Amino acid sequence: MDPTFVGLGFVVGFLVGLTGVGGGALMTPSLIFLGVQPLIAVGTDLLYATVTRVFGVFFHGRKGRIRYDIALRLFAGSVPAVILGGLLLRWIDKEVLNEYLTVLLGIILVTSAVLDLLKGEIHIPIRPRWAYVYLLGFIVGLTVQFTSVGAGVIVSFTLMNVARLEPSDVVGVTIVYGLALSGLSFLNYAGFGSVDYGIASLLTIGTIPGVYLGAHVNNRASRERLKRVINVVILIIGILVLGLRGT
Repeated sequence: MDPTFVGLGFVVGFLVGLTGVGGGALMTPSLIFLGVQPLIAVGTDLLYATVTRVFGVFFHGRKGRIRYDIALRLFAGSVPAVILGGLLLRWIDKEVLNEYLTVLLGIILVTSAVLDLLKGEIHIPIRPRWAYVYLLGFIVGLTVQFTSVGAGVIVSFTLMNVARLEPSDVVGVTIVYGLALSGLSFLNYAGFGSVDYGIASLLTIGTIPGVYLGAHVNNRASRERLKRVINVVILIIGILVLGLRGT
């Protein structure tokens, strides 16, 4: 048993439990830094995220704050994006995709982190419509196909700043939608063998106590301050990923 991956699962699980920020933004680049191929890192993270979110849905659902109507519309918009992404993953040469996946990941990380850091000051004057929810699902679904990053940050940012949804409802929607999307996206990567089940198992072993501890500390700390801290970390990771690609 490699303690590195168990420790990584614990750290990411702790940060997710502490701040509510999606683990994909931290897990995928961390796996790449540890030498895992980008495609394998994305597929492995999708499996890890799926298992983790199962527990999240269970615990959050007990509070009765999940807007299934919004989550299902987001997922409906994501289905064609997942299908399209699956086809593209099979048609595009894997070496070419690996070459550019890292820079795409870095761009997503930097952009999502900046948006989340500024979201308290941004007010987008767009009247909410259900059609926008389907479109948001499509955009996020396609993004997650190639990076496993973006669902939590983009969806939460949009629902809070455009749809003006209550933050407590946003969390539940993001968890349910993220579970459905990561599970479906994982099947694409599993289909052509881009998942390391051994690493995913080690990550899961570490994340269970990590999430528990993070949630416990969360009750005694300022959530907004911690979310800003973790988004700074995401921003730094994104910059480092782009720097690594440029070397």
